[in-house]
Amino acid sequence: MTRDEGLKLVQEKIQNQNLVKHCLATEACMHDLAKHFQEDEEKWGLTGLLHDIDYEETKNDSDKHSILGAEMLEKLGLDKEICEAVKTHNERHGIAPETRMAKAIFCIDPLTGLIVAATLVMPSKKIADLTTENVLNRFGEKSFARGANREIISKCQGLLGLGLEEFVEIGLEAMKKISNELGL
Repeated sequence: MTRDEGLKLVQEKIQNQNLVKHCLATEACMHDLAKHFQEDEEKWGLTGLLHDIDYEETKNDSDKHSILGAEMLEKLGLDKEICEAVKTHNERHGIAPETRMAKAIFCIDPLTGLIVAATLVMPSKKIADLTTENVLNRFGEKSFARGANREIISKCQGLLGLGLEEFVEIGLEAMKKISNELGL
């Protein structure tokens, strides 16, 4: 599947534009993480783009979220590693991510939400004005962006060998590159 085909699928399956933006943000972050690790940037980006493909179908049954998405992508003939990463990104299943790509999507998914929330409390509401330090300060505020699971984000060190500051910086810089698409 090409990136354009993946984006078309996202646009068909996801009506909520904020969720589409989340998928785009995750795609950008995964792309740049792949570049950092000298992995397949297209494959990692596609994984980020498609990771929540089933979200609207499973929003009332979060135990099915990512399982249905992985099955859907498998039926479309996507690479087994992509399907497995999509399946394991939902921590509710308790399936440990095995590949570096699966570990990356697991950790980056909640970080994108924290970065968006940190941007929206900036006076300018522009991601260009956000710094890694801003995000790290917000990371420490437990009541801020509660949906951004800090425990999972923090696993970047053990799972990927990246310190929290470097991980946040890679994600933030990736999202800044697509600020127009994100409306930030």
